[in-house]
Amino acid sequence: MATRQIAFREALREAMQEEMRRDERVFLMGEEVAEYNGAYKVSQGMLDEFGPKRVIDTPIAELGFTAVAVGAAQNGLRPIVEFMTWNFAVLPLDQILNTASKMLAMSGGQVGCPIVFRGPNGSAGQLGAQHSTAFESLYANIPGLKVISVSNPYDAKGLLKSAIRDDDPVIFMESEVMYGEKGEVPEEEYLIPIGKADIKRPGRDVTIVSFNKMMKVALGAAQELEKEGISAEVIDLRTIRPLDWMTILESVKKTNRLVIVEEQWPFASVSSEITYRIQKEGFDFLDAPIRRITSADAPMHYAPNLVAGYLPDVPRTVRLVKEVMYMKK
Repeated sequence: MATRQIAFREALREAMQEEMRRDERVFLMGEEVAEYNGAYKVSQGMLDEFGPKRVIDTPIAELGFTAVAVGAAQNGLRPIVEFMTWNFAVLPLDQILNTASKMLAMSGGQVGCPIVFRGPNGSAGQLGAQHSTAFESLYANIPGLKVISVSNPYDAKGLLKSAIRDDDPVIFMESEVMYGEKGEVPEEEYLIPIGKADIKRPGRDVTIVSFNKMMKVALGAAQELEKEGISAEVIDLRTIRPLDWMTILESVKKTNRLVIVEEQWPFASVSSEITYRIQKEGFDFLDAPIRRITSADAPMHYAPNLVAGYLPDVPRTVRLVKEVMYMKK
């Protein structure tokens, strides 16, 4: 399959364009997605191609336009809602939690809600506490939602296309700092199944699990560890809910050690769920306790030294893996 190098934002744009050409029920709405070509230029040129009825600028009113999109989904359309940041999606959480996620169950299977909520999630440099929260675990805790959190252009395109075709509401989390990053993406159409993790780097001594922008930390740590003779297998979750914990378990059966790297607060996080599932199903395969590295258990502040201390990084991940290598259960 022929590939080319395109940016993360271009991969997302191609996914939306292809699905909008394929299905006239699909449309995009959000702040600045049309005339301004998107706050991060993800939707550049889409207004010219599809017109103002299918690429819709909204007021700065997340609760309002999310409610409109949810209603459209319940009436046979397939909206894509772009949030300028997932921090702003706290405002329409009522529509996502109490309407979109519950409608199929509350209607006895009669009314679905095929909708994708997407946009950048987590930290992006010095943006302050109110623009830097990672929300995967919050949405993953809501039955009825599927949660995807991608780390590269290839996965972004394939999973966004699958999300748009899915008949359930999907939370699709990107990263502001990755929009310009390039990667190999096939020229031909392809889909990636929701709910399947991917082994980005095979290894034999320790399993490192991560997702979204923290995959850079996980892969960077694996490269450093290789210099010291430690072979790390790196797994990208890609989908948080449903969680592909079996891929993690099969890796742990081989490596006997597990380290999780995530950009979330530690309490009730994705790593908490993974730790429970793997120790429950795979305790006998572990040669050391499961360890994790997360963001600090506090709001992120603005000063660069505090940002650096707040987020997981390669040196701390390397040190943690080394500790695990020489620990006993």
